[in-house]
Amino acid sequence: MKPYVFFDHTADSLFEAYGKTQEELFQNAALALESVQVTLKTVDKKKLKIIKLTSNSLGNLLFNFLQELLFLKDSEQLVFSEFKIKITKKRKYSLEARCNGEKINHKKHKLGVDIKAITFHQFEITQEKKYWKARILMDI
Repeated sequence: MKPYVFFDHTADSLFEAYGKTQEELFQNAALALESVQVTLKTVDKKKLKIIKLTSNSLGNLLFNFLQELLFLKDSEQLVFSEFKIKITKKRKYSLEARCNGEKINHKKHKLGVDIKAITFHQFEITQEKKYWKARILMDI
């Protein structure tokens, strides 16, 4: 199974991410998002950023995680090429993401499209028989 697949979309970027676990799904969704913005193989793992989030639903947790990655790119010029995700559920879903990457270097990184936001349009997260799937539309 591929970690993620992109689909043609008129004005935005649409992809589905897959994973055998919730953690793998989040990791692959984050890699898909980053791959739109930068060529992943050009991003070294020089800086570790830890993201901690909680939410009432798994879908909102994924949405907020991806939005946080966009915020870090815009505010701190950080892009990532590796993610280690831990998700737990007690009363709420909790996420701890260890994100490895570096600051954008225009001489080194091949930059792609700038993503404005993750949208709720067509956003869904589902559990299939043997894997998890998320469908995500990004405003570019």
